[in-house]
Amino acid sequence: MIPVSTVRLGPEVEESVLAVLRSGVVAQGPVVAEFERRFAELIGAEHAVAVNSGTTALVAAIQALELEPGDEVITSPFTFVATLNAILQAGATVRFGDIRADDFGLDPESVRAQVTPRTKVLLPVHLYGQAADMRGLMTVAQEQGLLVVEDAAQAHGATIDGRGVGTFGIGCFSFYATKSLTTGEGGVVTTRDAGTADRLRVLRNQGMRARYEYVMPGNNYRLTDLQAALVLPQLERYPAQLAVRRANAARLSEQLAGIPGLVLPTELSGRGHVWHQYTVLLPDGVDREGFVDHLGRAGVGSGIYYPRPVYDYDIYRNRPDVVISPTPVAEAVSARCVSLPVHQHLQPGDLDTIAAAVRCALEAS
Repeated sequence: MIPVSTVRLGPEVEESVLAVLRSGVVAQGPVVAEFERRFAELIGAEHAVAVNSGTTALVAAIQALELEPGDEVITSPFTFVATLNAILQAGATVRFGDIRADDFGLDPESVRAQVTPRTKVLLPVHLYGQAADMRGLMTVAQEQGLLVVEDAAQAHGATIDGRGVGTFGIGCFSFYATKSLTTGEGGVVTTRDAGTADRLRVLRNQGMRARYEYVMPGNNYRLTDLQAALVLPQLERYPAQLAVRRANAARLSEQLAGIPGLVLPTELSGRGHVWHQYTVLLPDGVDREGFVDHLGRAGVGSGIYYPRPVYDYDIYRNRPDVVISPTPVAEAVSARCVSLPVHQHLQPGDLDTIAAAVRCALEAS
């Protein structure tokens, strides 16, 4: 089976972890600090604060803004549930804009229509490795006086007009096992503001500025040096890894071009796509479950990210802090999306197999 994602950590990662074990400092320490410095440098942020998951990054970022009960956050309905859960956990009310089908990110005009006097935060999601339309979204945020938190869980190093995602507002990144950079579990919050960075560091450390000097209610959001040791060697080879992913995406697009009704992902003008996923939209009327089953029988893994808008579950439908409005593009995209393997461990023959399996599966549908 050609997996849709795979984790392969080399001997240099093993040595990095062993060095931490031998040091005797396994909790948050100098390796976490080095990770923060180098990740901030990668994306062009002044500050990076490591935490224990991508979800925690979102929660901490929203908490750092000190919203009041009833304050609203507008976000995408086409995302992993962590985006919604983090907003609710931080005590805010969530509204949804619709998305654009070309980049799977929030449509600025749809966002504008959702703003109310209680709206305080705009939270775009950079999905599959491509930046959302930050030009248009930042215009809306500035017009409406909104703070910006970016869910960049899948977009390490993605850019728009040469500027890294996670630097327009407060950026939130995930380092879960299947992400392009991984600490197993982990996250990072990025910001250009020293005061926000200071507040985040206090929040992650039980609200302590120094030992037993409590200045705010906080939590244990800390990352360990053991986890940070996993990712430091990966940062060295990340540019080469991205080059392979981009080449794989280009090869797949070349081989899948011209299939009637199949919508292929593209790197939009001014955007630097990092290809966390290669996500197609199936032709109208294709049985997606049958298509995925056919790929599996051909030895090709795939993923459906995400099968329904995030609000379309019983646990969210009747909550007063989840305000649901029509999002027809998100509903249509979620019904047709399938992600294909694009990761750096694919071989040229694997790409041929994937393309052939897609064509065969569509012919059989």
